[in-house]
Parts: sequence; structure tokens; C-alpha cells
Amino acid sequence: MTASKVYFMDMRAGFKNSLTAKLMRLMDAGGISDIIGERDLVAIKLHFGEKGNTAFIRPIFISQVVEKVRQLGGSPFLTDANTLYAGTRGNSVSHLTTAIENGFAYSVVKAPVVIADGLRGGAFEPVKIDMEMVKTAYIGKEIHDADALIGVAHFKGHEVTGFGGTLKNIGMGCAARKGKLDQHSGLSPKVKKKKCIGCGLCAEHCAQKAISLIDKKAEIDPKLCVGCAECILICPQGAIDAQWDSDSPRLQKKMAEYAAAVINKKRGKSLFINFITSVSPACDCYGHSDAPIVGDVGVLLSKDPVAIDQASVDLVNKQPGLDASCLSSGKGPGQDKFRAVYPRIDWEVQLDYAQGLGLGSRSYELINI
Repeated sequence: MTASKVYFMDMRAGFKNSLTAKLMRLMDAGGISDIIGERDLVAIKLHFGEKGNTAFIRPIFISQVVEKVRQLGGSPFLTDANTLYAGTRGNSVSHLTTAIENGFAYSVVKAPVVIADGLRGGAFEPVKIDMEMVKTAYIGKEIHDADALIGVAHFKGHEVTGFGGTLKNIGMGCAARKGKLDQHSGLSPKVKKKKCIGCGLCAEHCAQKAISLIDKKAEIDPKLCVGCAECILICPQGAIDAQWDSDSPRLQKKMAEYAAAVINKKRGKSLFINFITSVSPACDCYGHSDAPIVGDVGVLLSKDPVAIDQASVDLVNKQPGLDASCLSSGKGPGQDKFRAVYPRIDWEVQLDYAQGLGLGSRSYELINI
């Protein structure tokens, strides 16, 4: 298979060579001008970080991506879809508030923030893909409708997929709440009887009338449930939750198919950036971030979502593990840091499967900027 080009900048800087200037050169070298047309509405997909998390990408770097899109005649907006769990990004109001509090205000990034799947995650576009795991993907409508896509991912560890990079940022991150539930479970949400107080709010809000109160406890009829997952967000007691799928290979494959649903519509109009900085061992969806497992490595850019993730994991694994991190093994250069943190997770599944879907190649040529 032909090796894909992956462009790399390290984190060295000087008074004549700032990191923001290097990022601009990285985008030019990687061909950002090829994907942005005059008056294109450009979705810059990133993770704004949960409240209390500090490992997410610094807004000043995102402002450079915004500036470059504007220079090319595009109209950029920052975006993400609401979360499946009821955290500080579970609906658009709290999601926007969290984004602003974490530094992604217009005054900083010079672009509006648009939540891709509406107020409570119900604004999606069904995309028919007829793949092995997913027949129809539910993509946040504003991302689906954008003319071009720039995925900007914070590369870090992940407790279910081993690591999270471009494929997760696009596959899971662009899915509306219904799509996230589809990937994580595929089953109707469940009611935790001990927490349910029988207030009836979930039943009142269920458009499908799939929820009823039986003996003063909520019950969900799986035959009527359409998997919108809005009840998880509505419940004031936190008594409704997804039936989380612990099968990592299955989730990774679904995630890759969802990435295909997003990217296939934007072939030739997509670009991907991975920030290998503050490489925390777990997802930015937590309200905290543990010490990095390796030092800051740099920033990668590619038009190939598979190659950029492969190059990212390779670069992380080449680094010595940090003594102050959670790593108790795998600290040596060349050792697998992600398997050391999550020994039961085979992170290669997402890369192999995405390559098999034609999303890209695990072979790459690393080009230093």
C-alpha cells in the first residue's frame, strides 16, 4: 500500500520561530489550501474539554487554524457534538458555556462555536452506509452540512480504545447523541431503579412514548425506543444511563465506520491535525486530567486519518515514559505506552479496520517541517 504523507513539527521554538508561526507553516506544507474554497463553511472539529479538564488543545493554537482558513477565503466555525453522558457538555447551553470557560470565546479564537447536533443532541443527519457494523450513521447535522472539515484532535490515551486521535475525534466526536449511543451500546438506555424517584420527567419528554411509570419507577420499552438518549440528559437524578458496551474491538469498528460516514462525503475536503501534547492517559471527557505519560512531542498534519493516528502512536511509543505518570511498566523508548496503561485493549483494531474500509493507510512518510 502506498505510504501517505504525514507532516510533523516539533515543539522547539525561538524568538524568530514561534510555535504559532510553525503551525502556520505546517498547514501550508500539508496542503490546507487544497481543501478550502472561497466562501466554504469550514467545520473545525475539536474537543473543548470537560469542565475541570486541562489537557485539551490550547485555544491560541486553534486561533491559528481559524486565521489560516480565513486567509484562504473560508468561513470557519468551531464545533463538537453533545456528549452521551450527562456532564458539562451534554446539551448545547452547558456545552457552549464550558467551551467559553475553557478559553474558546470568540474574542480569543475569532470564530463562532456551533454545537453540531442541536440543543439536546437531536439534530442529526442519517447517513446510509450499509457496512458490517453500522447500516445508518447519525451525524451531527452542522458537521454533515459543512463544505469542508478540519479535524483537530488532542492525542491521548483512552480507556476503551487504547488511544484517542483523529479516528475517534471524527468517528465518535461527529456523531449525534443517537449515534454515540449506537456506537457505545446499540441498546436502549437502562433505568437504575434505586436512583429513580418516579418524577416522570423522562416520560413527559419522550417523543416516542417509550417511557412509562410502573410502580412509581420509570420503565423503557425497547420496542418503542429509537435510541435518541435524551432521557439520559433529562433525568435530574442521573437514574438513566447507557448500557455501555465493554467490547472494545466492536466499538472501535463502529467508530471507524462512523468516521467513514463523515469523511466519505468530504473526500478532498478534509484535513486532520493531531496535537501530541499533554498526553494524558485518559479521555478529555473526564472532569480532570492526570499527569502526561510522555513529554510533549509535537503536531502532526495529514489528509489521511489512518496514517496520522499510526504516526502519532509510533511517536508516543518512541518516547521515554515519565516517572511522574501513572505508567508502572512500558516506560522505555520503543515500548507500548498505551498497552502499558490498558493491557487488555488492542488499539490496533481501529487502524486495521479503518484501513480495510479504505479510509487511509497505516504506511506513512513522516515529513519534518
